[in-house]
Amino acid sequence: MTDKPSAFIYSPALEKHSYPQGHPFNTIRAQKTREVLLSMGLLAGPDRIEVPPAPVDRLVLKKFHTPRYLHALQNCSKGEFDNEAMNMGLGTTDCPVFEGMYEYSVLAAGATITAARLIIDKKASAAFNPSGGFHHAGPEKASGFCYINDVALACYILAEHKKKVLYLDVDVHHGDGVVYAFYERNDVMTISLHQNPRTLFPGTGFEDEIGSGPGRGYCVNIPLPIGTYDEAYLHAIKTVVLPLIGAFKPDVFVFELGADALANDPLAHLRLTNNVYVDIIHYLQEFQKPILMTGGGGYNIENTVRAWSIAWATLCGADVELDANMLMGGIMLQTTEWQGGLRDRTLPITKHQNRSVMPALEETLERLKATIFPIHGL
Repeated sequence: MTDKPSAFIYSPALEKHSYPQGHPFNTIRAQKTREVLLSMGLLAGPDRIEVPPAPVDRLVLKKFHTPRYLHALQNCSKGEFDNEAMNMGLGTTDCPVFEGMYEYSVLAAGATITAARLIIDKKASAAFNPSGGFHHAGPEKASGFCYINDVALACYILAEHKKKVLYLDVDVHHGDGVVYAFYERNDVMTISLHQNPRTLFPGTGFEDEIGSGPGRGYCVNIPLPIGTYDEAYLHAIKTVVLPLIGAFKPDVFVFELGADALANDPLAHLRLTNNVYVDIIHYLQEFQKPILMTGGGGYNIENTVRAWSIAWATLCGADVELDANMLMGGIMLQTTEWQGGLRDRTLPITKHQNRSVMPALEETLERLKATIFPIHGL
């Protein structure tokens, strides 16, 4: 895979529209990520390209979303709002109506589809759309800050091209929109690691939700205890995720990198550092398959930008450059809190975390191994 470049998908047009002031979802994260990467020289080089997206066309949108929903979304974007739109989840606190919402959504989704096309056409070995990852949107429902489900669309398109798709979602919230889209299929395996749904939106994603019909065993949900830390998280990856990837033998990864599982995210309660994301990307790269990576959640903007920046650097093989310029990250991010570069500092594990996290997680992992592993000959 190393003979093809890594593609960073971005356009300034993505910053033209924004959610209402005070909304947790801030579209500036992608712009800030690009600024950091530019300042550190991480977008330059023969093995890296920057590609502008095109809005996703309606025919592609209808692979997942209903025409009625797309029509309502377009009307809301023009200020035409009615009860039918409200019944589709539009106009809520989570999914407010704002000018340009349709244009923003189809361009952000278009960036993910652009990434998928680059991989299908073998023009990139990896691609990253920091403006993507709207995994909660349903066929006829806006939900959880999400209007157009770009990652579900990418999985559909890759599967249409006869690719076996491994969708890995590390956003702190369950990737419900994608999971249920492929719940009865076995050409797309969905694996979602998320905070225990008893304690966080959207309240789905328990370990006994394993798919149905032909898809039984191809839906994997790993709910995580509050306070989950790096070592525990990576234990789940190594114990369940990697063996299943090996058994499934995907042709391509779609990787939702929501950064809201990081410590100090204002909307969730896990305790990860961005070092986990570096390790996960390295694990995926060992399978030598293309990786389509998107953004997702992440509501501490500085932490999210740093996480996505180091994830891109890892994706495109720039780890050596980061090691050689260890102090640059803190300087370029204009923070004095941590001058150790893009990597987060190691967080201490408390006695309470040790007592509450690993025993509960082990029970979950054992249940998953008992129910899902036999289906895949493990």
